[in-house]
Amino acid sequence: MEQNQKPYQFLAWSATAILILAALLASFVPALEYHHWAFIIANSLWVIVGILWKETTLIVLNAGLTIIYILGLIL
Repeated sequence: MEQNQKPYQFLAWSATAILILAALLASFVPALEYHHWAFIIANSLWVIVGILWKETTLIVLNAGLTIIYILGLIL
């Protein structure tokens, strides 16, 4: 691992890739509604990354977004 690289970087990149996929789905095929699940998965992964990195801002921001997406599915 490089000196400036944080651990679990692959997980952060995976979460980012899923987040981009979710945005593409929401933009180009919103009728499928798969983007809701992709946003929930991506932000949940970012919460895990925040816990692993001990970054409170990542945890709070992405946990809040995850809750919003889940409520959007329910309501």
